[in-house]
Amino acid sequence: MDLEAVRLSVEELEAIRLVDFEGLEHEEAAKRVNVSRKTLWRDLKSGRKKVVDALINGKAIEIKGGSFVVKDD
Repeated sequence: MDLEAVRLSVEELEAIRLVDFEGLEHEEAAKRVNVSRKTLWRDLKSGRKKVVDALINGKAIEIKGGSFVVKDD
């Protein structure tokens, strides 16, 4: 039996990480990833819905896709 999966984009994961895990305000999180607050909110809302779907319905979470650049520190 194959486990059904929900696909979480890297942007959705990062929005969840910054706001829910790191505890940043939306404005600060948006600055960190260089997007508008509206874009961050859209990614956060979409990502949270997918995570809840996976938890409630016993689905796997696949992190894949998105448009991003990894910066060297």
